[in-house]
Amino acid sequence: MNTIDWLTKLIAFDTTSRLSNLALIDEVANYLTGLGLKPWLVHNEAGNKANLFVTIAAADGAEEGGLVLSGHTDVVPVDGQQWHSDPFVADIREERVYGRGSSDMKGFIASVLAAVPQMQAASLKVPLHIALSYDEEVGCLGAPVLLAELEKRAIRPQHCIVGEPTDMRMVVAHKGINTFCCEVHGKSVHSSLTPKGVNAIEYAARLIVFINRLAHDLQHRADLDQAFDMPFSTIGTNLIQGGSAINIVPNHCTFEFDYRNLPHMSVADIIEPIEQYIQTELLPAMQAVDADSRITLTQKVNVPPLNDQHNQLLHQLIEQLVDSDQRAKVAYATEGGQFERAGIKTVVCGPGSINVAHQANEYVPLSQLARCDRFLQQLILSQQQ
Repeated sequence: MNTIDWLTKLIAFDTTSRLSNLALIDEVANYLTGLGLKPWLVHNEAGNKANLFVTIAAADGAEEGGLVLSGHTDVVPVDGQQWHSDPFVADIREERVYGRGSSDMKGFIASVLAAVPQMQAASLKVPLHIALSYDEEVGCLGAPVLLAELEKRAIRPQHCIVGEPTDMRMVVAHKGINTFCCEVHGKSVHSSLTPKGVNAIEYAARLIVFINRLAHDLQHRADLDQAFDMPFSTIGTNLIQGGSAINIVPNHCTFEFDYRNLPHMSVADIIEPIEQYIQTELLPAMQAVDADSRITLTQKVNVPPLNDQHNQLLHQLIEQLVDSDQRAKVAYATEGGQFERAGIKTVVCGPGSINVAHQANEYVPLSQLARCDRFLQQLILSQQQ
């Protein structure tokens, strides 16, 4: 099958992150097995999702080293979106393929799968690997499970291309994602006795204002990176819940905030001042009224950034294969940082645009798919003996 055929097939699998991806994985595994390859799966704890990995060995049979072509199989929901066509049926019109996941990122996976016979026919000097993951869209949960299995099996690829939508530009760095849940536990009283209670919503609000001041400070640091589309780290509160009735001082409030850090910045850069503010400003005032009052911080997501340092050989290779020599840095995150943390030098490059990802009427241009096909063909040629 060609790339369009594969993309049509892949879009038809509803792999929204809350659902299983096993039907898609089984389809791909059967295809690869039919070509004489030996794909293997590693499942999540529930057993309803799986990562897939397969190696196309070098001409001498070597499976060590080489380059991984990586993509995630899950997609975001279509709930509440106004689509002009069925989001799980590929609709080819206006020189585009419309459908959920067409850009993010089943277009890249389709191109890779269509290129497998060419990979097998080539006299490769190093192996090529294909990695498909689950649950990227909900915190990059599948890739660490896959990488742990690679380590267990002593499979150590040297390089990786993550095919997220970049308009076929080479992305050499991206920010990390860290999300936190903050729970404020106060004391409830009747609202006529407000001074005798500890209002969890109000103390949460004070902490949110402090986080907002940190966000302002991040924009004015001296170590910004102007190569990023958003040159500073960002932090913001995006979810909040608390209270039970208008005449009850609330004893509980929960909010969640999101920290997107530049590669040279750490989680400690923002968590340490937040924890200090809690310990020195908030808790003494809360516990002066009720000793059992407390505030807890729990990290929910930790996706590392992708750094562009010490990766010049891979960058030079990809520059020869793409139409633009621009090395982009982006605010969104991918599994690339997880591959790099595992010692696998990584870039991000794939068809489609992040601007239409997650949107109603998501699409990938046919011209982008053709560029990706040429990119992979040239990559395979570059890896021949």
